[in-house]
Amino acid sequence: MYADLSLPGRTRWLGDIQPLALLVISSVALMVVGIVMISSASMDMAAETMGNSYHYVIRQLLFAGLGSFAALVAVNVPVAWWERSGWLLLGVGLLVLVLVLTPLGRTVNGSTRWIPFGLFNVQVSEVAKLCLIAYLAGYVVRRRQELLNTWAGFLKPLVVLGVASVLLVIQPDFGATVVLVTAAAGMIFLSGVRLSRFVPLIGTLVVLGAILIVTQPYRLKRVVSYLDPWKDQFDSGYQLTQSLIAFGRGDWGGVGLGNSIQKLFFLPEAHTDFIFAIIAEEFGLMGSLLVLGLFTVLVVTSFVIARRAEIAGMPFAACFAYGLALLIGLQAGINMAVSTGLLPTKGLTLPLVSYGGSSLMITCVSIGIMARVEMERLDKERLASEKAGTGKRGGAAYE
Repeated sequence: MYADLSLPGRTRWLGDIQPLALLVISSVALMVVGIVMISSASMDMAAETMGNSYHYVIRQLLFAGLGSFAALVAVNVPVAWWERSGWLLLGVGLLVLVLVLTPLGRTVNGSTRWIPFGLFNVQVSEVAKLCLIAYLAGYVVRRRQELLNTWAGFLKPLVVLGVASVLLVIQPDFGATVVLVTAAAGMIFLSGVRLSRFVPLIGTLVVLGAILIVTQPYRLKRVVSYLDPWKDQFDSGYQLTQSLIAFGRGDWGGVGLGNSIQKLFFLPEAHTDFIFAIIAEEFGLMGSLLVLGLFTVLVVTSFVIARRAEIAGMPFAACFAYGLALLIGLQAGINMAVSTGLLPTKGLTLPLVSYGGSSLMITCVSIGIMARVEMERLDKERLASEKAGTGKRGGAAYE
């Protein structure tokens, strides 16, 4: 799977460039799918509520352009900058989570998750997740021995996560909390921490999660409706039953692009949280598997990039890439699981596909960072190869 420096230059170059190409191709493909499906899923609602059928798709095209520009910027930022800026990023991440709870925050459907910036609303949890993962990657590298060998080293990053989680739950944004904590735990586990260390953490999180569900009626209703959505299909189970109807109508090949019935004011959030259900209705099982396959390629490629960086002696880059891959993979997996009824309903978008500027742009930045990691690894191996070649030629000349 990894490049062999003894191979001829052309073969080695093709082997090295493959993960980078797959990362870009899968990301662009998912973004294109998203624009097409947002156009299909939102036109009727946009015409009714905004007076312009193309309102959401035009904005998504703008977000895609800004996201692509942000990815290009991220590609040109050295990974070392993210490592040096860990404390600054931690401060930014926690600051935006606090600011959204002030009068600056905007409340929609009972949740205060956005800070308005003129024509755009920034979802602070997306910014915070990226900043906190960057900080935690730096901590894992700086304090590796303390993290592996002492409980104090293990608990310190959990305190930071605990503070961020409390701020997220207050909004409330339970879905983002789950994604952030799980991705961070995955990073710490991949750094080499024993699995036994996670047992009390998992137990604590299960208890806290149960308390949050029981003490909030709307969360309890979601869990009950998840267990049997058809029991109350016109109230708490409405979203899930309409999503399942969309999957049922899609069958093997779908009803065709633009022919969805569920998007006609039956399925709420058809262009955001439940866009995967519309994909299933219009393109059937084959279309759903295609989207699932693209996400699989994206996430697996991201892990390959992280692993190669680890082998090349780039610990921060590897840890950071692992964390970003986990963020994207977990959010995509949870969104699709919610749409199919495998998990209770959560307000999480499908990365690169669902409508939403904050999610799209932060995901693009994450992909740009992972591309930068792979490029720096290639440069490092190329320099090592050239140095080894120069040494051999010098030795031969000397002899």
